[in-house]
Amino acid sequence: MGIVHGFDSPQRFVAGTVGEPGQRTFFLQARDERQLVTVGLEKQQVAALAERVDELLDQVMAETETRSVIPAMAPLNLVDDEPLEQPIAEEFRAGTMTLSWDPGDERVVIEVFPVGAEIEEPDEPEEMLVVRLEPGHARAFVQRAERVIGAGRPSCPFCGQPIDPDGHLCVRANGFKRRDP
Repeated sequence: MGIVHGFDSPQRFVAGTVGEPGQRTFFLQARDERQLVTVGLEKQQVAALAERVDELLDQVMAETETRSVIPAMAPLNLVDDEPLEQPIAEEFRAGTMTLSWDPGDERVVIEVFPVGAEIEEPDEPEEMLVVRLEPGHARAFVQRAERVIGAGRPSCPFCGQPIDPDGHLCVRANGFKRRDP
């Protein structure tokens, strides 16, 4: 068995970025009293993870009997707008991620495997991140991830491509250079 960075109800689990819009690097960061783990990933992976966590919680709310209340939104006391913790030392780049609901503990379970890791043999990963989140903390993760994703470059209303600070050549406007409105 390789290195497993395990977090059961971490003090903090967030998505965040370093850099300016258009040049940002995305990270997942988990912390408890013993360890801080940072995993690099792509913007699309953050978006997909947040969307799937939100959908999973909605599904559990609608279909499952639970002992605890699953909030429809992030509780205000769990909102985390703080920057990523320093130093940012990337443990690995995220490849495959899995998501599940543990009905026994009533927690969302997120597993993150490095790029190139095969999940056919989940008992033998070289390294992985496992985070178990209570429903309120999972909603707070989703809320922050959506804000982080939305804080990037604005999209062109015509072609949907990101607009750099100096504009972009819009294919829908026959090459006319558009600037951020």
